[in-house]
Amino acid sequence: MKRDLTCVACPLGCPITVEYTDTEIISVTGNTCKRGEAYAKTEITNPTRSLTSSVKVCGGVLPVVPVKSDKPVPKDMLFDCMKEINSVCVKAPVKIGQVIIENILGTGANIVATNND
Repeated sequence: MKRDLTCVACPLGCPITVEYTDTEIISVTGNTCKRGEAYAKTEITNPTRSLTSSVKVCGGVLPVVPVKSDKPVPKDMLFDCMKEINSVCVKAPVKIGQVIIENILGTGANIVATNND
């Protein structure tokens, strides 16, 4: 099989072609750095994404606080993670870096506040 990607590992946006089978990566071409090769292999075998959103704040100055995952989560779990995030109302006060949801859905990623409420 063959898949064309645009690398997002750095600002260059290299066009990458990955040839692969069901069990292995055969070749990665088009990347100009090692990060591109690593990105392409991950995108084919286990795609992940950083997750950014907001969480409701109960009793705070603002109604929501922005949050992000502290590491990428599996791409196929993004919608389930968003359902979990949307079900939470964190109690004020909220501080930058505060863990809002620990190990969301068993992914190993924490959802942390990126601002104060």
